[in-house]
Amino acid sequence: MIDRPVRRADRQIPPEDTIAVLKSADYGVLSTVSSDGSPYGVPLSFVYTGDVIYFHCAPEGHKLDNILQNPEVCFCAVSQAETLADKFSVRYASATVFGKAEVVKDDDEKRAALVALVQKYSPGHIPAGMDYINRDFHKPLVVKITIQKMSGKSRK
Repeated sequence: MIDRPVRRADRQIPPEDTIAVLKSADYGVLSTVSSDGSPYGVPLSFVYTGDVIYFHCAPEGHKLDNILQNPEVCFCAVSQAETLADKFSVRYASATVFGKAEVVKDDDEKRAALVALVQKYSPGHIPAGMDYINRDFHKPLVVKITIQKMSGKSRK
């Protein structure tokens, strides 16, 4: 991982604001590297909790293949974006994370991540979400991104 400073230092936000972006963004884009060296980016639902990022996925597929052969990932989330047409710009808040992704093996950690996803995306349906988790617990995989570096930027 290359350790580069944020190019627009005047737009860099402090770590607590970067975490707020990760907590409030509806989705993010996970970037991985395929076995042939080509990049692969995919939007996904996620939750930031306990200083890591979790998402769930099918037990097979392109992103999982990439993670298993190279766990180094980049993840980007945007919590707000408003086009400023007259300024030829955008008002935004974003977070970029570099880290290592791994499939969660521990059932308690997997369950906690799935519960956190239900709480984030279906807060009015917790009992039904718990039933869903209990019924299909072993179908999805849960992947954890352990954050090694993160930065955030915004334009107000």
